[in-house]
Amino acid sequence: MTGDALAWHEKLLSAYSEPQRAYHTLQHLQECLLILDEARMSGLISHPDPIEMALWFHDAVYDPQSGENEALSAQMAVEALGEGEMTREVVRLILLTKSHQPGGGPDDAWIIDIDLAIFAQPMERVLEYERQIRREYAWVPAAMYAEKRAEILRSFLNRRPLYLSTWACERFEERARMNLRKLLASI
Repeated sequence: MTGDALAWHEKLLSAYSEPQRAYHTLQHLQECLLILDEARMSGLISHPDPIEMALWFHDAVYDPQSGENEALSAQMAVEALGEGEMTREVVRLILLTKSHQPGGGPDDAWIIDIDLAIFAQPMERVLEYERQIRREYAWVPAAMYAEKRAEILRSFLNRRPLYLSTWACERFEERARMNLRKLLASI
């Protein structure tokens, strides 16, 4: 890490606490890191450290009205970590969280599955997540939001499989599909 690690930690905590956030907060980051810890115990992740760093930075910059959040978050990671092979991998992983489509890396599925694990949480949490997303997009008129949100949720439901790693598929797929169907029915 370039500079003071404690200062970067504080900067990240501050970023995830910005007022425009309702879902992309410290709660989301903590949930992602807890799932990474569970997955790490499986021994199946080739390189868990870049995934952890990518998770810390993947939503470091978040403006619900911008399409450049992941690119700006990746840029922040470079500022914090400096140039190098690990940083390039962290940046690549962060950028995968925009499309949720894997590239060619051995651990691509992990960051995508961890970021999408929210769909497989208990329904109470999934409904809270949905309310949080709506708050972040409060500026979008209700009818337009419902139409676009249904498209997004349907696109996740139509993915076969939704989760890319066997580990996540076995743990999350069934519940996530059930939750996505319930969310779609409620829109």
